[in-house]
Amino acid sequence: MTQGTAAYVALGERELARRVASGRELLGPERCRVCPRACKVDRTGDEAGFCGIGRHAVVAAHYPHFGEERCLRGTEGSGAVFFSGCGMRCVFCQNHDVSWTVRGQRVEPPRLAAMMLELQDRGCHNVNVFTPEHVVPQLLEGLLEGLRGGLALPLVYNSGSFDGMESLRLLDGVVDVYVPDLKVWTAASAREHLRTPGYREAAPAAIREMHRQVGPLVLDDAGLARRGLLVRHLVMPGMLDETARVLRWIAEELGGGTYVNLMAQYTPTGLVSEERFTDINRPPSRAEYEEAVRIARELGLNRLDERSQAWGRTLPLSVGP
Repeated sequence: MTQGTAAYVALGERELARRVASGRELLGPERCRVCPRACKVDRTGDEAGFCGIGRHAVVAAHYPHFGEERCLRGTEGSGAVFFSGCGMRCVFCQNHDVSWTVRGQRVEPPRLAAMMLELQDRGCHNVNVFTPEHVVPQLLEGLLEGLRGGLALPLVYNSGSFDGMESLRLLDGVVDVYVPDLKVWTAASAREHLRTPGYREAAPAAIREMHRQVGPLVLDDAGLARRGLLVRHLVMPGMLDETARVLRWIAEELGGGTYVNLMAQYTPTGLVSEERFTDINRPPSRAEYEEAVRIARELGLNRLDERSQAWGRTLPLSVGP
């Protein structure tokens, strides 16, 4: 991915400014509509929603990230921007210290733009925003400022799939690569393990919209992602039934050519040590992971990320350089 190819550059400053204005309307005043939680708060007045974030985003860290898929990290790294707060409360959250709490730097649009421009100056292949579902309006504001300052890196939108449809529509023609993590399939698991009752309905709808916007993942001659959808799924211990249903939906709804990363990096953290979560208080076994890969292949998913091909090669996505 080279500079100058970003979708938002082609979209243009005038249209991006219009999206910014529409995005601000999602923050309130009567109800925030940025994510499916639809909290009854006025974030325009800096009232924090369930996500813990008010008017301006909070960034926990930004740096060149080398733990991503090869097609995102390349040789110079993916330009990660980790947003604090989250509209979900996954009991096994691998970044719970950031997602469950508001830790980091409160960033108004010029500062967020400066972070992105810094990553561009450091040679990163893209700007990769983590957990942006609850800060889409703020992301658009930062992009507009960045565009005016010469930002041209492709945008990677890295989410837990709990995205609001109004927010996603504002990102049509803005995002180059969507990287949703489809965590579980059943409503019962969403309530128990994600503490997000609406996830079962919201996540598939969000991923369908992402796919509609950008289509299957397209790689350039260097093997870098230029545009499209990359779906992640974290293999959980004792939850192969959930994995099978997730993979079947991907194969049937999005097609066998969907780029999928089956991640093996799950480690017990967050609330998992509590007695009621003993079923997931261990890493997945090698046999469980290899069975997940077998299921994917049997379903005809023929674009598995290279780290889905061998046990133990998936790196953690922790916050921090």
